[in-house]
Parts: sequence; C-alpha cells; structure tokens
Amino acid sequence: MLTIPGLCWLCQMPLACAHWGVCSRCTQALPTPPPCCPCCGLPCANTHSPCGRCVQKPPEWDSLVFVTDYSPPLNRLVQRFKFNGTVALAPALARLMMLRGLEAKRTQSGCKPDCMVSVPLHSRRAWRRGFNQSDLLAHLLSRWLQCDYFPKGIIRIRAAQTQHQLTARQRRNNLKGAFRVDFPVAGRHIIIVDDVVTTGSTVAEIARLLKKQGAATIQVWCLCRTL
Repeated sequence: MLTIPGLCWLCQMPLACAHWGVCSRCTQALPTPPPCCPCCGLPCANTHSPCGRCVQKPPEWDSLVFVTDYSPPLNRLVQRFKFNGTVALAPALARLMMLRGLEAKRTQSGCKPDCMVSVPLHSRRAWRRGFNQSDLLAHLLSRWLQCDYFPKGIIRIRAAQTQHQLTARQRRNNLKGAFRVDFPVAGRHIIIVDDVVTTGSTVAEIARLLKKQGAATIQVWCLCRTL
C-alpha cells in the first residue's frame, strides 16, 4: 500500500502534523503491553523494581524501553521499514520510541543519556539492504534528545548466521566476538538502539562490551520487545 505524505501510516487519515507519521488516535490504540519488568522488559507483577529473573541473573543492561510487543499493527510497519526498504517510516517509528522513552523517564528513575549507539549490521548485509534501520532511528533520537551519537561506535567485525533462525543458546554463541567498541565509553550513560529485541542476545553482547569498558549505565531502546 502506498502512503501519501500527510496521511497516517496506519489508518490513512490526514494528519494534523504531517511529520508525526502516525496519528494520535492510532498511537493511543497501539496494544498496551502487560505489566513488564523495567529491567528486562518481560512480563512481571511489579513494574517499578526488577523481576525475580533479573534479581537472580541481571541482564547486561540496566533498563529496557519498548513501544509494544512484536504484534500488529506495529510489527507490520517494522517489516515494511526493515525488509521492504520503506525508509520514510523512520521518523514515525522514532517518534513512537521517543514518546515511550519520555514516558519511561517520568515513571522510572534514570540518568540523562550522554550518548547513543545503534546495533550494527555486518558490512555485507548493510550493503545488500542499503541501510541500517537501527542507525536511521538513532540519528533522529539522538538529535531530539540532544545527545552524542556514534554511528560507528559499535562495529560488527564478524558476519554471523541470521538470528531469527536460532535458539536462544545458539544466538548467544553466534554473537561471541562479533562486535568491537570504537568510541570512548568510560563513565558515560549510554542508550543502545535496536528495532526488535527477541531474546536480547545481540544487545546483551554489546552491553557486556560497554560495561567491560566502564559504561556508567546502559539503556536499551527498541520498537518491539518479543514477549
């Protein structure tokens, strides 16, 4: 389906503010996730403190912010953005992430980010796709948040098998030694931007490297968290 500029990507109705991309009604109608742990982003009873899973085995990052589960209608926009090359979706999707991030800041204690990095693609995959969807989102978010962005801060130095075909354990093994940090990290409050977090193996490996180099805090921001 073609989308005319100035129309909502979801309902195709005219937008009061064309640059929003998704109208306020469709934004409010997005599925509300169940109560989730502020740390790992998975369902739990208490949304203000780490769940039992995180108490027993904390993730590599400090908090995770997401818009919705990987379900309609947002997953369809993510697929168009990522696999069909509809890069014009980037501002609308980044805005949804920004709104969710501001909401999380109001309800959770957290530090203002110093800088932002995006989950990289291997050079061959980036060449075939023509863009890195996480990079497009991070460029916009960093400008709106007025924080530094390092487009090449995380470099993928080894190609790996496509993650969605693997089990959780295979994903972890698949990513060992796949990334290199290439920017000053020590003492910084950092946001990692990704489009979809499933098992969290990719962002966990990046967060582990950042923590190893002295990052103060690490947030993960994504559009969808697979619940």
